[in-house]
Amino acid sequence: MKSGRTLVSLAQELERQLHSKKDLIVPSQLVHHSTGDDGRTHIVVNEAGNPVRYGVTPLARRQLADKLKIPHAYFERMREEQPVLLDRNVNTWLQSEDDRRMLRTLDGQVRAVLSDRYRRLDNFDLAESVLPILQQLPEVRFESVELTETRMYLKCITSRLTYEMAPGDVVQAGVVISNSEVGQGTLSVQPLLYRLVCRNGLIAADRSLRKTHVGRSLGTEDEGLQVYQDDTLRADDKAFFLKVRDVVQAAVSEASFRQTAQKLQKTLKIPLVGDPVRTVEVLAQRYTLNDFERSGVLRHLITEGELSGYGLVNAVTHYSQEIDDYDRATEFEALGGKLIELGTAEWKGLAEAI
Repeated sequence: MKSGRTLVSLAQELERQLHSKKDLIVPSQLVHHSTGDDGRTHIVVNEAGNPVRYGVTPLARRQLADKLKIPHAYFERMREEQPVLLDRNVNTWLQSEDDRRMLRTLDGQVRAVLSDRYRRLDNFDLAESVLPILQQLPEVRFESVELTETRMYLKCITSRLTYEMAPGDVVQAGVVISNSEVGQGTLSVQPLLYRLVCRNGLIAADRSLRKTHVGRSLGTEDEGLQVYQDDTLRADDKAFFLKVRDVVQAAVSEASFRQTAQKLQKTLKIPLVGDPVRTVEVLAQRYTLNDFERSGVLRHLITEGELSGYGLVNAVTHYSQEIDDYDRATEFEALGGKLIELGTAEWKGLAEAI
């Protein structure tokens, strides 16, 4: 499992962001887009008659382009080659729309352009609610936590629950909680298997909890801009965060853990009788792995010498530890969970590839 930051570091950054972020619910007509000669884009918002200038992150640029139905590749080409044309396009469409947007800002930059129906389930509130719950799990340890530009992750293991895949090959039970404040995923709680021999993490495909960020429209009382500080909507989410307790406990229950572990164990009985190179190529095509990732998975499969479905699953999850991007590394841990859910026909396509 890829290492992240410490819990102390996570808490400090969440606290810092709490005092540096701001949300605005604003009519499109009060938003103006400008691009500098250096290609940097800015959004200027009329806040109570005072124009306030914000930088724009790459993700927010992509979201803005999507909401204005401007192809992202064309948006970026205009930004780099014809910034005046880009501003004319964006501002024309903004001024012609009646929609209201939620602009999520942090450190003076717009980090997300979302619908006014986007329901905030923020990382600070989530951590404040679930960390005490996780810390009460028996013999718990936080194996990996991280806060990326798009998501927060809490991955913890309890050594109380173990299962032996094969002699000397033991997995432990765990849980992963993830959330995105910028529209890049649901709040989810999922079971986790942790393989001791190589520190692999596997995220089970079946979600115990999945909460979308969609709610009622905000800020429709008048036509002006409204600013929502973090404490304004926090109470609305507390009831939901309390439900996480039962879901976490269920995710690391003995019955749930054993069921997931047995699914993984069954892959030991799936021999890879075809060409291992071709098997990994099929895997890469099916799950959109790039050439570098495909080579890394193949290297682990051959090096570890376990030519079975189990070996392929572990090659995928082991390779995740080498990936620099934490979000992508977590996707590989989740890919391991998808593989243990494959049916006979799907495994046949992988195992017998020639």
